[in-house]
Amino acid sequence: MRVIPTGIEGLVALQPTAHADERGFFVETYRREQHTEIGIDPALELIQDNHSRSTRGVVRGLHFQLGAGVAKLVRCARGAILDVGVDLRRGSPTYGQWEGVVLDDVAMRQVYVPVGFAHGFCALSEVADVIYKQSAYYDPEVERGIAWDDPDIAIDWSLPKAELTVSERDARAPRLREIADELPFEWHP
Repeated sequence: MRVIPTGIEGLVALQPTAHADERGFFVETYRREQHTEIGIDPALELIQDNHSRSTRGVVRGLHFQLGAGVAKLVRCARGAILDVGVDLRRGSPTYGQWEGVVLDDVAMRQVYVPVGFAHGFCALSEVADVIYKQSAYYDPEVERGIAWDDPDIAIDWSLPKAELTVSERDARAPRLREIADELPFEWHP
């Protein structure tokens, strides 16, 4: 497993080793000891797996959870996505900034999104299957979002805006500046 640097401390892109031949491939997508070696907290317990399927241009997010928050380990098992993390940690030098990593079924990269980040993705292929582990169970009572098109964050989703589709819930999400004072996350260097 190789670490690919990102511009935001804590957000980690990973390149697993794939073993391929004429029959197909085999790849380990999660191995606790390897993830610990590259800096992911060994006390972090990933307790829920999720799988979503999206068509081209679907944007899901930007989501985060209040309270203790939720960390995610994300990969794209079919197709391609732009996976995005937005730093919500008060005091962070990269607060309000985003980083995007293309995840696809060829390179098999993964992204670790720690607590204190909003997470979202855009399907770049005709169909994209996204699989992710998370450190807490889904709880609609603490699930929140920020606007996927917040102009202060200015995410480039890699497709023309006219091609993007969002859920009604995500379309109504507030801008980051509207909820900034309510965020519980703090940056600890």
